[in-house]
Amino acid sequence: MLAIFHKAFAHPPEELKSPAKHKTQPKLPEETLQEFLSVHPTNTFSMTFGDAAVLAYVKPNLNYSVNQRLFTAFDDIYCLFMGSLNNLCSQIKQYGLSKNTNEAMFVIEAYRTLRDRGPYPADQVIKDLEGSFAFVVYDSKTGTVFTALGSDGGVKLYWGIAADGSVVISDDLEVIKAGCAKSFAPFPKGCMFHSEGGLMSFEHPMNKIKAMPRVDSEGVMCGANFKVDTYSRVNSIPRRGSEANWTQWEDHYAS
Repeated sequence: MLAIFHKAFAHPPEELKSPAKHKTQPKLPEETLQEFLSVHPTNTFSMTFGDAAVLAYVKPNLNYSVNQRLFTAFDDIYCLFMGSLNNLCSQIKQYGLSKNTNEAMFVIEAYRTLRDRGPYPADQVIKDLEGSFAFVVYDSKTGTVFTALGSDGGVKLYWGIAADGSVVISDDLEVIKAGCAKSFAPFPKGCMFHSEGGLMSFEHPMNKIKAMPRVDSEGVMCGANFKVDTYSRVNSIPRRGSEANWTQWEDHYAS
């Protein structure tokens, strides 16, 4: 899968951009999209939302696999999903959804619940998901981006910065390398990213996230890795109920 979001709509950590000068430069989003489509010329579907976003999806060769790929849309909300949820049945019962709801449809409904009613903190909603998964949600009405990666390492996800500052998210490492040059890193396991709230750990929501410098085999400084800082905690106590705003998890970066 591939998702590209203009810098005006998604605000990734500054440390994701490589500070090094290198002969290989990041590409523009349209160039990265064309490269992705050329790698999968017969089984790829893509959607472009003006200058705001691009979503591309590679149809699976099999109807079902452990690392299934899904692309679903509802009410102007789009979801790219990879992997599977072991507790999908119990989750759709909890949300009152139909039995034929798949993982991508469920993620959209969970996002809508957080967006419209927000009865629970987002970290708890994502932490309740069991299995190997990664997803990218794009709300085209609000321009919101919401991404998460499971903690078990069963699914890989990468993100980086394009030539125009857009954020690029994909499970295809080679596409990320070609499109973002040195300004990329693995998306951190057990974490979620919101275009307004930023990056935080849903496993350890009371701990800050720390950028760790990363140097590749050529000795070039790349986009930083992000890890939970076990020694640095968030000062504020997350609000619950009607006072909670699930998009606000500021101050989650360790200085």
